[in-house]
Amino acid sequence: MIAVTFALPAESGAFVRRLRSIKRDRGVVRGRVANSAAEVFVVHTGVGESECRKRLGAFLANEQPRFLISSGFCGGTRDELSPGELFLGENYSAPELRKKAHAILPAMIVAKLFSADEVIDPANDRYAIGREHGAMAIDMETETIALMCVAKNIPMLALRVVSDSPTAPFPAPPEVLFDVRAQKTRFSRVLAHLARQPASALRLARFS
Repeated sequence: MIAVTFALPAESGAFVRRLRSIKRDRGVVRGRVANSAAEVFVVHTGVGESECRKRLGAFLANEQPRFLISSGFCGGTRDELSPGELFLGENYSAPELRKKAHAILPAMIVAKLFSADEVIDPANDRYAIGREHGAMAIDMETETIALMCVAKNIPMLALRVVSDSPTAPFPAPPEVLFDVRAQKTRFSRVLAHLARQPASALRLARFS
């Protein structure tokens, strides 16, 4: 069995649609990849360390995946990263899985990934984290997932898609797009933001 984690269902939707024989139970989606006998469990960890530890911990208390892929989105800390690019966090990926992934996806970017404890939005903060930690991208869950995998001796691959970068920022402040404490988007905030800045509607639609 293979486990694939995403923070939110909005991130996993395209992947889940490719599975067959789908079953859903308490936020976990089970299915099989076409032309493969391998069973895949899609686990939604929520955003941030605390929620991730709680949800993934509940899953791993009963399951022992052959390996785990930490997927979803990440933000770039350098200008050369563009939204939509595939990024492999080499510092959180088992060497044998990294080698296999590179053979299948030779065009992906391989570099260091940094996990933050909060949403990092302004470009200057992104640049600073990139310099301080030598990281090319940033997320909020992979380090927690990696530590939990180490504790259970589960090989892991950190494979993510770039959602934004300093030169291609979010179309609205992060707190407008997602409330980490509530673990959901508050549409009243989105509507209020659009009322104040109607020109951002097109950028928001493209981002979505």
